Amino acid sequence: MHILPLSYYQNPDAVWLARDLIGKVLTTEFGGLRTSGRIVETEAYQGELDRASHAFKGRTPRTEVMFGEGGKAYVYLCYGIHQMFNIVTNVEGIPHALLVRALEPLHGTDVMLQRTGKKQVDATLTRGPGNVGKALGFHTRQCGLGLTGPEIYLADDGFRYPLGLIRASPRIGVDYAGDDAALPFRFYVEGHPNVSGKPR
Repeated sequence: MHILPLSYYQNPDAVWLARDLIGKVLTTEFGGLRTSGRIVETEAYQGELDRASHAFKGRTPRTEVMFGEGGKAYVYLCYGIHQMFNIVTNVEGIPHALLVRALEPLHGTDVMLQRTGKKQVDATLTRGPGNVGKALGFHTRQCGLGLTGPEIYLADDGFRYPLGLIRASPRIGVDYAGDDAALPFRFYVEGHPNVSGKPR
């Protein structure tokens, strides 16, 4: 398993990265508890040019991390409940980010069940960004952590989904973004039970 280097995240094309991350493995190790899953759904956000991005209105205390160099975690609280894990990309000053929307659990499912309060492993365990955040133990206090370990890292284990199964669609829940809501910046594995949105 090859941990993705910081240079990977500094690619200027957030949309390419969002597609390329499909099939990669996301691992967390918080408090000695290791969990991991294969990414099956992502969304790209293009900073100040993208009305769906938190960075669209510029720097704020919340979005400051997005303006740093790529390769750091951006974790924010949604609806006062969900800890949403995002990946900061591009170079310093250009606030691109990727949202991890769904995973296929690989390691530490017993820990994931404990964190989520679920009784058994099924597709809902890591379906949707809120469940990803809960199952893998994300919290806003981890915002700004580097993505090359030891607490968080993404890796390539050589696995690839067939290209025909990786589909694109508009992002979910960004209707407020006007024309930008229609951009095909969401990528997912067609037919995978853990994917959070309906095909469009």
